[in-house]
Amino acid sequence: MEKLQYISQGNTKQEQEFNIRKALDHGIQWVQVRWKNAPENELISLCELSKKLCSEYKSVCIINDHVQLVKNIDADGVHLGLNDGSVEEARLILGENKFIGGTANTISDILQRINERCDYIGLGPLRFTATKEKLSPVLGFEGYLGIVNYLKNRSMEIPKIFAIGSVTLDDLLPLQEIGIYGASISGEITRQPSIINDLKKAMI
Repeated sequence: MEKLQYISQGNTKQEQEFNIRKALDHGIQWVQVRWKNAPENELISLCELSKKLCSEYKSVCIINDHVQLVKNIDADGVHLGLNDGSVEEARLILGENKFIGGTANTISDILQRINERCDYIGLGPLRFTATKEKLSPVLGFEGYLGIVNYLKNRSMEIPKIFAIGSVTLDDLLPLQEIGIYGASISGEITRQPSIINDLKKAMI
């Protein structure tokens, strides 16, 4: 599984498409299409286009929230927030071959996600971010360390955890030293897609 994920940004279909194309042009190999409050027909159109673009770039295309849309357009998987539908229902609809990711903020969430057999977990936020509404409590590095140590102390396998929430290039090494698998980055890649190469190099 890729260690660097791009979560798309943009207030319009045109902005979203522009940012996804830029990220792909600069070598991103995992895109999560995330466009909250989008008109349904425009979201479907964007996801269809993103799936096509990702296929051309041999990149993974994940859709935020919309399980049935993933099935309809044969995208690579879905990412579910804490208040979205259940992983179990998504697995029944999508089968065993699609990626299912889940958000987490606490040890309880992490244990839930492990029990649900998520393929990966988006844990955060690392710090405050303006790109997400209804932000969960900020974890900071101490929060990640506490959760990883909790799992280690119980001899539990550390799942594939991706740090989310204003993650920057300088954060990658300390996060990976803690035991975090990868990072899902939105703002930094949108602002400066050329940083993707440096982000990839920083992944252990």
